[in-house]
Amino acid sequence: MSEISDLGGLAAETARDAETFTTAVREIAAGGAPETAIPLLLLLLSQLQMSGARLGAVQDVVPAERFESDPGAEADLDPLRQNLANLFEGIDDYTDLVDPVTSVEPARGAVSDDLTDIVQALEHGLVHYRAGRTVEALWWWQFSYLSEWGVRAASCLRVLLTILRHLRLDVDDDAAAEAEFDALHP
Repeated sequence: MSEISDLGGLAAETARDAETFTTAVREIAAGGAPETAIPLLLLLLSQLQMSGARLGAVQDVVPAERFESDPGAEADLDPLRQNLANLFEGIDDYTDLVDPVTSVEPARGAVSDDLTDIVQALEHGLVHYRAGRTVEALWWWQFSYLSEWGVRAASCLRVLLTILRHLRLDVDDDAAAEAEFDALHP
């Protein structure tokens, strides 16, 4: 009984985190405040990774039925993907590794694809959760975290941090020299 109530708490926390993330990504993709998109996504992905780490840390969740109930038709996420691609135009694509443990083969990634696929996985679990299929929701979130969205979130987080680093720390030589002079000669 305690294990089921513990899973209920984990499911409620994960549902809350999934709802927060998916809602915020949709709002960011709408483009109302593009200047805050990167820092907000950095925060959202960091928080989501904590939620995913909880899922990865617990023993495997396995539904009693051993098959997934049909959650119904999935939302068309192409408009979300396109809005995110427009938002990140020129900085959307990145290079990564297929598997940093077993291969050095390069792979192409895109922030817009990563975010959209994460939203899709989280919303899939939310459908189960809202239908009262708590264990099935947890199973889906855990499975999809370990198999895909956890890696995508980590890659996307790294890319956004790198972009933010470039935006904040890359300055031309004249500006750097002037700032250094001003700092040394108050």
